[in-house]
Amino acid sequence: MQQTKITLPEIKLVGIKVRTNNKQEFDPLIAKISPCVQRYFQQQLAEKTPHRKNPGTTLCAYSDYESDYTGEYTFYIGEEVTSFEGIPEGLETHIIPPQTYVKFTTPAGPMPNVVINAWQEIWQMSPKTLGGQRRYNTDFEVYDARAKDPQNVVLDIFVGLI
Repeated sequence: MQQTKITLPEIKLVGIKVRTNNKQEFDPLIAKISPCVQRYFQQQLAEKTPHRKNPGTTLCAYSDYESDYTGEYTFYIGEEVTSFEGIPEGLETHIIPPQTYVKFTTPAGPMPNVVINAWQEIWQMSPKTLGGQRRYNTDFEVYDARAKDPQNVVLDIFVGLI
């Protein structure tokens, strides 16, 4: 994976969320992320979101970490917006704080393997290899035009650093 360090300003996100953990996510019978993603797209929630900054670019954020990647966290799926005004009932807001990240760009691959493989690689990295100590505040993935073909997805993963 390509890896670069970057500092980003605050990002306003509107979408839906679930509370989960990685152990649960590896059991298809009790996983919560996949049903959340399916609901988001089946109900066309992006189209119901006002003030979209980059229509068609989906963000998936991991926040409210209980501890590290082995603990509970909140998963958000949505779009970046310029304002939280007029958000329809049933949609959640989340602010990704300004912070320094290590940005990974994945090689092309099929979903969900491309994202699972990327995170498994990140979880095994030492702070030296990662480029710093993980913050465990908010990490996120960006699915843009490079993610339209589910068999040939490229995405960016932003991992917050201290």
